Amino acid sequence: MGFFTSRRFLPLFITQYFGAFNDNTLKGAIIILITYNIAELSGKDSHTLVTIAAAAFILPFFIFSALAGQLADKFDRATIAKTVKLFEIAIMVLASIGFVLHNAWFLIVVLFASGVHSAFFGPIKYALLPQHLYPNELLQGNGYIEAGTFLAILLGTITGSVLIQYDLGVYIVSATLLICAIIGYISSRFIPESPGPAPLLSIRYNLLQETVRVIRYSRINRDVFMSILFISWFWFIAATYVTQIPIYVKNDLHTEASVVTIFLTVFSIGIALGALLCGKLLRRAIKSIYVPAAAFGMSLFMIDLYFCSTSPIYFNLPALLSIQQFLNMPTSWRIIIDLLLMAVCAGIYIVPLYTMMQHSSDKNFLARIIAANNIFNALFMVLASFFILGLLALNRSIPEAFLIIAAINVIAALFIRRKLNHSLSQKY
Repeated sequence: MGFFTSRRFLPLFITQYFGAFNDNTLKGAIIILITYNIAELSGKDSHTLVTIAAAAFILPFFIFSALAGQLADKFDRATIAKTVKLFEIAIMVLASIGFVLHNAWFLIVVLFASGVHSAFFGPIKYALLPQHLYPNELLQGNGYIEAGTFLAILLGTITGSVLIQYDLGVYIVSATLLICAIIGYISSRFIPESPGPAPLLSIRYNLLQETVRVIRYSRINRDVFMSILFISWFWFIAATYVTQIPIYVKNDLHTEASVVTIFLTVFSIGIALGALLCGKLLRRAIKSIYVPAAAFGMSLFMIDLYFCSTSPIYFNLPALLSIQQFLNMPTSWRIIIDLLLMAVCAGIYIVPLYTMMQHSSDKNFLARIIAANNIFNALFMVLASFFILGLLALNRSIPEAFLIIAAINVIAALFIRRKLNHSLSQKY
């Protein structure tokens, strides 16, 4: 495992893992509670409240990322991490109150606060990696972080969605959130001192102006800006799949909701495997040579997924298929393998881009560059939602949306191959 168990990495990994787990446990629980219980009590339809809840979590990335980047470049990053994690404990206390009260609007405010927490922690985690890891460890470190993040997203979503449905679900979820927040805070205390590289930086509190400023600065270095755009395109694809899999399973595969868990598990494990495999493929070299190939691979399996999903065997079924019935269908395992291998390619695609962004950035501005990346990521995820809404308005199916994304991704892969500078093919 090398550096994985060292203080230079493990406390950050644990802190990040439990933060991502908590975010998604909270989101999953709130969405289920709103959908099946709170919506009627608040006089709003569940779709409206769920949409507002999703927006409440992502909005802080637009508002606070620039400020978070400034703070992480000026002050000790380990100290900020501890402060942010204390804030998370307070958020989870408020979440517990909201669950007990069954108050939708209160929980949406809590979700907004959780988004603020994530917006401030985001620049820290990626800025700490190159600060504490040697260059020959950076690629693998990013692989571990991405693998852990997607597994945390998966487990958190399942945990929140399942536990909240029990008779004492609100109390079980509340206890889980508080325990994980405390673990995250304890682990953050073991992150080594990490002085900000720009202690003389004057903090600017005009959030809109500073957001524009960090975006402009991110465009100065061509390699950095290209990496940011290609990372954001990954989040466009990932957001589309994660949000549309439940609808895809029900409306296109005519299968029970339990299959959604299988698909989300396969997708998350695939990305984690790809992220871990990336370090083996590149042998600690910071280079983008496999990024275009991985993008082509994603498209290949997305296209095959479309043809499997539109098989006539799924038409005019008298009832939704059970898990066993679905697995007995001729194309079921092909769909699962397509989803898995597409996700593996996505993991191989994303890790070198994060590493190149970190390695190519001016270290005095790294946290602000990562803040700009987070802003673009959030923007692309919002665009993914509008993209799907637009296609649905045109009576297009989810498999057709997957096919269109696959086609666009082929163009993106060609663009990546042409534009991305491979000069970082430096081996340490």
